[in-house]
This record gives sequence, C-alpha cells and structure tokens, in this order.
Amino acid sequence: MKTIFLTGATDGIGLVAAQSLGAQGHRLLIHGRDPQKLEEASEKIAGTPETYLADLANLQEVMLMCQEIKKNVKGLDSVINNAGVLKTGRTRTTSNRDIRFEVNTVAPYLITRELLPIIDSGGIVVNLSSAAQRPVDLKALREFKDMSDMEAYAQSKLAITAWSHALGREFADGPCIVAVNPGSLLATKMVKEGFGIEGNDINIGSDILVRFVNDPEYSKRTGGYFDNDSGGFAPMHETATDDAFIDELIKGLDQIIAEAGLNFG
Repeated sequence: MKTIFLTGATDGIGLVAAQSLGAQGHRLLIHGRDPQKLEEASEKIAGTPETYLADLANLQEVMLMCQEIKKNVKGLDSVINNAGVLKTGRTRTTSNRDIRFEVNTVAPYLITRELLPIIDSGGIVVNLSSAAQRPVDLKALREFKDMSDMEAYAQSKLAITAWSHALGREFADGPCIVAVNPGSLLATKMVKEGFGIEGNDINIGSDILVRFVNDPEYSKRTGGYFDNDSGGFAPMHETATDDAFIDELIKGLDQIIAEAGLNFG
C-alpha cells in the first residue's frame, strides 16, 4: 500500500484516478476546492480517503494544507499535482496574478517544495503538463497581463514542465519528479468548457497517472517529460531546458512565495 496525495480529485482525471487507486487499496489524500464536491468525491472512492480543502489560487491556503498533511502523515510515496484551470470567470488572483499561472504553476511548485521532506526518495511527483505549451512571459507570471485563456494556459504548462525538469536535476537522488501530458482533449469539464466538445476517453489520462504511481519503470526519468499522446518520454520544448530561463523562472516562483509571506518548512 502506498500513500498518495492527489490534487484536483473532485472531478475529471483526478477523480477517476483516485477511484482506481482507492480500489487498489492505497492510502489516499485527496484535495478539492469546494467542500461539498470534496465530500461527494470521497464517497465515490474506496477506502475512505482523507480530504484536504484549499483554493490553489490562494497560496496561504496551499501552505496551510501542506502543513496539515505533514502533521497527519509521516511520509508520502507519491504526489500528483493534477489540479488545473483553463477557462474561468475569475482570471485574477487577489494578488493581481493570472489564476492560470497561480493554480497550474505556482501552487504545484509550492506543494512540491513544501512536501519534499516527507516524500520517499524512491517515490514520485507527477506534475500535469499538456501538449499545449508556449514560451513564458515571466513578467506575466508575477503580475497579471491580459491574454487569452489558451495563451495563459499554454504558458503555465510550459512553466510547470520547466520547473519539473529543474527540480528533477536538483533532487537527482529522488524522489523522481516528472511532467506528464496525460493526453490531449480528454473528456473533462475543462475541455468541455474550453473547447465545447465532449473529448476523448478520460481513462486515457487517469490510467497513465495510475501507472506512474505503480510501475517503477516510470520513475527512472526524473526531470523528464512524458507525452501520453505519443505513449512515451519525449523531448521538451527547447525553452523548458534553457538554463537561463529556468534560473529566472525559479527566482520568480520563489519571489512570489516569499512575497506571500511564506517560507518552506
């Protein structure tokens, strides 16, 4: 039995993956933003998962959630940073940053860095990326800039891919840290709201997350990018491996967290 923390577990890929992992007998810690949806999701998952509530657009809430996990759990085998946002009526955070960057890039970085001390060295951190990636405007990471939903989303996904690569190198002795495109245009609420289509079989995405947790073969490429559209590890966007860009990205992420009055424990 493994102990697994999964964000965005109230619907979509996250919920289906949680149901599969729960049925396999793993100890699950699931996250959600809405208390009612979180309770409803927990009832659909075998094994009585432990629930954690936080708005990932609020870094203080994210840190409190991580601290609560560290109080309740001696160790983690896997962290799956699954939660994400594309189209939303609220595009700015209270700190005047784009919510796509905050939820898709900054919050997973904070979660990963804060929980690293309790993640087993043989464990894995799976960060949800996407086939949609575009060069990142680092100023837009730190301060809101008007851009299309897709532009903000694609930039946020390149950013999470880049810092996954960076932390994979920094913590080469483990745990494994990877960015994963679970599959394009899957049948999730995000795809339906963003593109107006039903999407492809959602199990394509949930199954690959479950495999990353269970199969040690997937944890041999720390810092890598797995593209489930092609079915294997693939070259990253050239920006994601550019050392100068990565240095500025990490500085920007650390600055955002420091400005929120937070320090890694």
